[in-house]
Amino acid sequence: MLRLLRAPLRGVTYTRWLHLLVPILIVSIWMFIEPEWPWMPALIVAPFGLVPWVRLAEGLQAQFLLTPHERGRHDGSISTSPSTRWGDRWRTVAWLETRLVLAGAAMVATVWLPVMTVELVTLAMGRSLGSDDVILPFIPPRWAAVPLLPVPLVLLFVIVVLLGEAVTAIAARLLGPSAAERLTALEARTEQLLERTRIARELHDSIGHALTVAVVQAGAARAAGDPEFTERALCAIEETGRAAMEDLDRVLMVLRESGRPPSQRPTLADADRLLESARASGAPVDAELSGPLEKLPGPVTREGYRILQEALTNVLRHSGPVPVRVRIEVAVGRLDLEVTNPLPAEAAPVTGRGSGLRGIRERAALLGGEAETGPHGGNWRVRARLPLERIR
Repeated sequence: MLRLLRAPLRGVTYTRWLHLLVPILIVSIWMFIEPEWPWMPALIVAPFGLVPWVRLAEGLQAQFLLTPHERGRHDGSISTSPSTRWGDRWRTVAWLETRLVLAGAAMVATVWLPVMTVELVTLAMGRSLGSDDVILPFIPPRWAAVPLLPVPLVLLFVIVVLLGEAVTAIAARLLGPSAAERLTALEARTEQLLERTRIARELHDSIGHALTVAVVQAGAARAAGDPEFTERALCAIEETGRAAMEDLDRVLMVLRESGRPPSQRPTLADADRLLESARASGAPVDAELSGPLEKLPGPVTREGYRILQEALTNVLRHSGPVPVRVRIEVAVGRLDLEVTNPLPAEAAPVTGRGSGLRGIRERAALLGGEAETGPHGGNWRVRARLPLERIR
């Protein structure tokens, strides 16, 4: 009841009314051609429903006029895609036929009810009505015509609102997304969420690594008091900061959805940059890289780079410039990556619950691999195993 009372104040009431009346244009044109066959437009429009792009046009029109609040939403009740299956095409045919029927009902109400109001006004003014073209079901006396004046208009709004609700529900049924379209939309939404998570991890790894290196280098340079060492530290800070800015620019470019392709993400072929950065921070790095790293699948080599970056960042952040052993090996069907460093006696052991270590495990899990982080034989070890075959 409240919806009916608010209907005259809602813009969607009038857009749905317009949507109901649009098909009358086809019928009106046909009436000039052959008025004796008023049912012919129903046969004419039926084949058009089999054209894939007609569903797109009808969906856009229905979404614009029937459900304007859903415009731009990925989970709207009305699809705006062309037909891809015969089931969608037959549903479009049924929609076109149903729309003509509802349009006829809306046209009758739109024309007859206002005419009834005019006839009641004529009776209230004391004039008589002709006996041939009277639409009123009965001719009331003059004293009853005045209180009956709003009845046709109220009835018109009730019919328009009910027909608008009906056509919207039917559109959701006949023009709504199919199961395949819903699955595609869900997959696209999942990809977006995964992309956001990946970007968050990359920002954490790249910026966190740069800040950690800068802090360690600045502290070491201040403590050393050696101009030559300070110069090397500043160069390392500059190089690491520049690399972090490149990563930040690339991520921001993706977030802005720029038309330009983003710069190439770093891979394990660029691992020397990370190792030199750690060495410049004062940490002796013993690196052993074996196998064709440049031939690794894209996802494996990119995520492997980030795992190595986060592992070295954790070493510098929690243990300082301690000796680090890095082993990267391309074995049969998998990539093995291991980073170990001694745990300082005065430092509390890392719990393994930080976002960086969690990101390492998440990266490995997304590729179908596994990662272990924690104390091992008096050292702190990060070990990851990433499969190659299933990625290919």
